[in-house]
Amino acid sequence: MAGVAVSAVLLASCSSSETRTPPLTVSAPPASATTPSARDLAGSAALAAYRGMWQDFTAAGHTSDWRSPTLAAHATGTALTNLTRGLYADHYNRLVTQGEPVLNPTVSSAEPSDVPMEITVTDCGDSTHWLKYRVDNGQLADTPGGRRLINAIVQKQADGSWKVTDFGVHAVGTC
Repeated sequence: MAGVAVSAVLLASCSSSETRTPPLTVSAPPASATTPSARDLAGSAALAAYRGMWQDFTAAGHTSDWRSPTLAAHATGTALTNLTRGLYADHYNRLVTQGEPVLNPTVSSAEPSDVPMEITVTDCGDSTHWLKYRVDNGQLADTPGGRRLINAIVQKQADGSWKVTDFGVHAVGTC
């Protein structure tokens, strides 16, 4: 009988020392939380690609590196061609760009509207402190910058990324 009591105590002590995992519970998000729409997500991705393109271009412009592999991270097609041609022209003319642009992009349209594959971005970019200088003497080689209208097309790529496919930069004072 003593053996049975010892066995019961051992079993009780083993089972009481086990760690039990509480059951997994999934709760609904608070009523105030909203899920972003496909249009909102596409717009955010397009704006990130647009800003990324200008960041890549700005970095490459410090040395006029028209072969920079980062240029293709956020741009393709006509946009990428225009970026590389502009940097090549600066390289050829021994110019570099110093400073950074100030961007204020917004989504102006999305097509199709429910699940966009193409976003139009409108910006009033400021190039006041983003100017070209001569490599040989460091002198300003550009007219003073300013606020200018920029329109861009950003498209969803086959791999799911968003890239700027075309853009147009208007004259200073257009916005």
